[in-house]
Amino acid sequence: MNKTIVSWNVNGIRAAEKKGLFEWLQSESPDILCIQETKAQEEQLSKTFFEQPGYLPFFRSAEKKGYSGVAVYAKEKPISVRNLDVAEFDCEGRTLVLEYKNFTLINCYFPNSQSEGKRLAFKLDFCSAVFDYTSDLVKKGKNIILCGDYNIAHKSIDLANPDTNEKNPGYLPEERAWMDMFTSHGFIDTFRTFNSEPGNYTWWSYRFNARARNIGWRIDYHCVNEAFAGSIKKSEILKDITGSDHCPIKLEIEDE
Repeated sequence: MNKTIVSWNVNGIRAAEKKGLFEWLQSESPDILCIQETKAQEEQLSKTFFEQPGYLPFFRSAEKKGYSGVAVYAKEKPISVRNLDVAEFDCEGRTLVLEYKNFTLINCYFPNSQSEGKRLAFKLDFCSAVFDYTSDLVKKGKNIILCGDYNIAHKSIDLANPDTNEKNPGYLPEERAWMDMFTSHGFIDTFRTFNSEPGNYTWWSYRFNARARNIGWRIDYHCVNEAFAGSIKKSEILKDITGSDHCPIKLEIEDE
């Protein structure tokens, strides 16, 4: 039986709710929806956020209000739900890990390295922790799906203006080098196994009419371990879905 896993940086879950997030959730009806950048703590949310028909909600919020945060809406109850278990990252609400029978889903909101690389060291520490975590699961015989906003455009094909962005956060050499390392150690960028064309982006600036002109970046990913790649049936960008400066990305897996 096939399952769909959608990932979406909503840039504020309360704002997204007002723009039709839950109407879209019910009509799209993915098996799992992974959300990044909720910018909310649970006590700030109305019951609408916890009572979506057919879904179990899970939240991890940042200690700082209005910042970061991830959430998952799942039709099937996971075996377990946990954090990355690294205090400096968990306090920013950056990860939710849901264990299922055939795979472990890691919903991640990677840090932004910020202008002039102010948070680059923190970002790379997070990347290293994620690599260690996923590698350890694979060594234990688990299949993993690492989805979310990586805040990294991996290659020049993944952004509209690579030459003018080489010193900008999200396309710094150190960030791309980490993606090179990650994908050379048995982790697959699922979208690129189906689509090798340029012009496919998941984030557009709100400025300069960037989305209408498709001047964007592909910084949202579903990555899986090599052994699980054969179970991936489809990996696509839902570019026509609005409501955020990101659009959702959708993965379809065969889940026996």
